[in-house]
Amino acid sequence: MPIYVNLDVMMARRHIGAGELADRVGITPANLSILKNNKAKAVRFSTLEALCRALDCQPGDILEYAPGGPDAPQDTGR
Repeated sequence: MPIYVNLDVMMARRHIGAGELADRVGITPANLSILKNNKAKAVRFSTLEALCRALDCQPGDILEYAPGGPDAPQDTGR
């Protein structure tokens, strides 16, 4: 999937650990890890809103669209 979650970047900029962020957002550390490691298939707007509030950022600071990423379909030239 060409959408990536850059939570680790924002967490480093804000000097906040995963446990503290999970507490502030109201999700489990395990679910935060799934988001952080780009394993999530979806994210609720309420969770995204809570992440933005806790990290004082915009959704675009957390989410990135990269169509040529490693999961992109390869062009076989046919």
